[in-house]
Amino acid sequence: MKNKQLTDKIYYIGTDDKTIDLFEGQYVVPNGISYNSYVIIDEKIAVMDTVDKRATDEWFANLKATLKNKHPDYLVVLHMEPDHAANIEQFVNEYPNAKLVSNPKTFNMIPQFFEDLNLEGRKVIVNEGDTLSLGEHSLTFVMAPMVHWPEVMMAYENKEKILFSADAFGKFGTLDIDDEWDCEARRYYINIVGKYGAQVQTLLKKAATLDIRKIFPLHGPMLTENLEYYINKYDIWSSYRPEDEGIFIAYASIYGNTKKTAEKLKEILENKGAKNVTVTDLARDDMAEAVEDAFRYDRLVLASVTYDGGLFPFMESFISHLKSKNFQNRKVAFIENGSWAPVAAKKMKEEMEGLKNITFLNNKVTIKSALKKADLVQLENLANELLS
Repeated sequence: MKNKQLTDKIYYIGTDDKTIDLFEGQYVVPNGISYNSYVIIDEKIAVMDTVDKRATDEWFANLKATLKNKHPDYLVVLHMEPDHAANIEQFVNEYPNAKLVSNPKTFNMIPQFFEDLNLEGRKVIVNEGDTLSLGEHSLTFVMAPMVHWPEVMMAYENKEKILFSADAFGKFGTLDIDDEWDCEARRYYINIVGKYGAQVQTLLKKAATLDIRKIFPLHGPMLTENLEYYINKYDIWSSYRPEDEGIFIAYASIYGNTKKTAEKLKEILENKGAKNVTVTDLARDDMAEAVEDAFRYDRLVLASVTYDGGLFPFMESFISHLKSKNFQNRKVAFIENGSWAPVAAKKMKEEMEGLKNITFLNNKVTIKSALKKADLVQLENLANELLS
C-alpha cells in the first residue's frame, strides 16, 4: 500500500508497476512505471485521476486508507488514456454521490471506453480558466490539447501553487528508483509527446503566467525544487533544439561489416578530439533510446547496408520513427554498404528530405562488402566534415 501525505491536505495514492514489460505496448521499461494519483482533502474532496487496470486493487486500497471513511466529492479527469482512467467506472459505482470534473472532449470520449456508464447529473464541465473551489484550495483548469491526446488538461492548485501536469514532465521508472531524471524523462518525452512540440510550446507559454512551486505529473517523481531546470528541458525538447553537442551513429548491419565501419568512424572521431560520440545497433538496441539519442545530439550519422534494393528494415523503421516525431534542426551524414549495388545512402536521404532544417553533409561513405584500407580516406573526410 502506498499513500503518502505530500502537503497539509494533499496526498499521493498512486502505485508502482514493476511487472509491466512494455509501456504503451512498445516501450521497454526495465525499471517499471508509476501511475500517479492524488487526493485533495478540504471542505470538498477531489481525487485527481485514477490508475491503470493493472493496479486497480492497490489504488482503491490507497484511496480508502487516505479517505478514512470520508467520501470524495469529485473525480477530476485530466487525461483519458487507460493507464490513468481505467477505473473511472468502478469509482463512479463505488462513490455514487461523487461528480466527474473534466472538459467537453473528455466527456465525449468516456463512452468510447465505458459503454454503459451513466453520468446523468454527475458531470461538472470545465473549460480554459474555469475554477473549482474545494475550500482553502481551488483548482484552475488549463487546457493542453495534444499533449499528447486532444482532451488533455492540467489543473493549477492556487493555494500551494501546484501544477497537476497530466503526462507532461513524466518519466519512466517507479518512484523507488533513484536514477537521473533526464535520461528516462527524455526517452519518455521524445517517444510519447515528441511529435507535438508546437502544442508543448503553447503550454509552456501558459505555464509561464502561473506561479508554479511544484509539478505533480501522472508518471514519475513529483518535482518540488529547481523547476526552471525541468521547464528548460521541455523548452529544448519541444522546440527541437539539440540538447548537447555530440555525434550519434546509428547502424544497421547484417554480417558485421557495416558495424565495423560505424565503430571505425567513432574511433577516428575520438582520435580527433570529438566528445560525446555514441554508436547504436538498430537491430539489437532499444529503438526508443535510439530515437532519444538522435534528438539529444546535434549530429547524426546513419549507416545502413543495402537490402533488397533498399534499406535494411531496422534502418527503415528508425527513420520512420524520426519522421513521426518531427525530427529536425540537425546535421545528417550517410554511410552505405552493398556488395553489388549500394543505394542505401540515396534511399536514406530520400526518406529524410521532407524534414525541416536538415543539413546533409557532403561526404558520403560507400563501402563495398567490407571495410578496406582504401576506405579509411572516406571516413577521415567524413570525420573532418562532422567536426568542422
